[in-house]
Amino acid sequence: MSDTRGGDYKSKESLDYRMRRMMLPGLKRWIGTVILLLMLLIYSVLWLLDVHPIERIFGFIHEVVSDAANALPKRILQITLIITAVVSLVFAIMRMTRMILGAYLPEDREALPDVLYRKRHLDRGPRVVVIGGGTGLSNLLRGLKRFTNNITAIVTVADDGGSSGRLRNELGVLPPGDIRNCITALADEEKLVTELFHYRFEHGEGLEGHNFGNLFLTALYAITKGDMIQAVRTASRVLNSCGQVLPSTLDNITLVAEMDDGTLVRGESLISHTDARIKRVVSDPPKPAATAEAVDAILAAELIVLGPGSLYTSIVPNLLVPGISAAVRQSTAAKIYVCNVLTQPGETTGFTVGDHVEALMLNSSTPTGEGYRLMDTVLVSDVSTTSPDRLSILPDGAAPVRFDAEKVKSLNVGAIAKGLVSDAAISHHDSVKLARVIMMWFFRHRTKRKPTKKKPGSPPSSTPGGRAATVSAATAASSNLAADSGSDPSKEYVSTL
Repeated sequence: MSDTRGGDYKSKESLDYRMRRMMLPGLKRWIGTVILLLMLLIYSVLWLLDVHPIERIFGFIHEVVSDAANALPKRILQITLIITAVVSLVFAIMRMTRMILGAYLPEDREALPDVLYRKRHLDRGPRVVVIGGGTGLSNLLRGLKRFTNNITAIVTVADDGGSSGRLRNELGVLPPGDIRNCITALADEEKLVTELFHYRFEHGEGLEGHNFGNLFLTALYAITKGDMIQAVRTASRVLNSCGQVLPSTLDNITLVAEMDDGTLVRGESLISHTDARIKRVVSDPPKPAATAEAVDAILAAELIVLGPGSLYTSIVPNLLVPGISAAVRQSTAAKIYVCNVLTQPGETTGFTVGDHVEALMLNSSTPTGEGYRLMDTVLVSDVSTTSPDRLSILPDGAAPVRFDAEKVKSLNVGAIAKGLVSDAAISHHDSVKLARVIMMWFFRHRTKRKPTKKKPGSPPSSTPGGRAATVSAATAASSNLAADSGSDPSKEYVSTL
C-alpha cells in the first residue's frame, strides 16, 4: 500500500503499524491491566485446583539452574554469569543515557564528547574582554570561542543608520545591530542562528529593511521594561551563547567628528562619507556613563582586545565613555590592539598603524607617550605573503595599512605582525588565525613575565597587562615583522596549553 505522505509512513496492514498504535499513550495502561487481570484469573483457578503454580515455577527454575551448574565447571559458570550481568548492565545504562540525553541533544547537535570538552576545558579558559563593534568584532568572537567560554564583548551603541537607526529613532531602543552580531557569533548553533538573525525583511509596511535579530532584541527590550542588559542576557540564554555581550553605555549617544578643516560631521552613519581627514571624535552628550557590568568585566579580565573594526565608528565610541577607557588603563590584564587589514575610505584613508594607535590614545584621553597603559602590543596584519592578484582587486580607496615601526615605538607600544588575511575576503582577518595568534601571544607573555608595579617616572617595561611595551629598534624593525620566528601559531598555542 502506497502513501503520498512520505516514505516513512507505515502501511496500516503491517504488524509494526498495529503494534505502534497499540502502544499509544493511554492505551498501554489498559493493555497492561488486562494482562495482569488474566494472570490473576489463571493463578486463582490453579490455586483453587490445589496446583500451586508459584511452587512449580520456582521448582522449574531450580532444576534448570542445577542442570546448568552440573554441565559447566563452577568457576566458568560464575565468570560467565558475572560477564553477562556486567555487559547487560552497561548496555542498559547506555541505552537509558542515550534516551535521556536525546531529549537535550538532538541528532543535529554536536556530539556529547564535544559538549563535555567545551564544558570542562573552555569554561576554565582565560577571562577575555573584547571591545569594539561591527563585523570585525563578531568575526574575532567566532575564533575566540574555540579557546574559552569566558568572553565578554563590549560593543558600541552609537549606530544611527539602517535598521538599528530606525528602531533607535522610532522606539528609543539602544541600537541593537552590533549587539545582535556578537550574540550570533557566540551562539551554539552559529550557522542557523546567523541566517535567522541576519534575515532582512524585503517587503511589508514597517518591516521592510529590518533584521529579524534587531526586532527580536527590541521585543525583549520591551518585555524587560527597558532593561537592555537583561534583554541581551535573555537573548544569549535563548541562543545558548558562550560568554556575554554588554553595551559600553546605556546612554543614547551621538557621534560628532571634528575634521582637519574645522567642519563638524554629526552622526555615525555620515562620518565616513566625507573627504576631509578626521581629527577627533566626541560624543553628544559628553562623558556618557559606563555600564557597571562592563567596567567590572574589564577590571576582572586577564586579556583585553581592542578591535578589530572601524577605527572611529566601532572602537573609539567605546573609549569615549570615560569609565571604559579609565578601566582599560587601570586594568592589569594583557592588552592588545588588532589593527585593520586595510584602510577604510573616508574614515582612515592614508592612515598608518601608528596613526591608528595615536587616534585611539587621543580619543581615549591617554597621555602622549603612555600608549602602554591602553595597549601593550598592536597586532599588524602582514600582507607580504598575500598574492599580488588579490592585492590588485582591493575595494576602491582602500589600501593595506602600512606599518611604521618607529612611530609605534615612540608611542611606547609593542608590535607583532602575522599573516592573518582571510581567504574569503582580503579586507577581513581569518577568525581562527587571528584568535590563535592572540591567544598564543597571551599565554606566552603570561608564562614568561610577571606583572611589575610601575613607579611614576620610571622607564616603561615590556611586561604586558598595564605595563609598557617598549620595543627596541631591532625588535620593531625585524622581530615584529618576522612573524615571531616563523613558527606556526596554531601549533605553538596547542603546545602551550
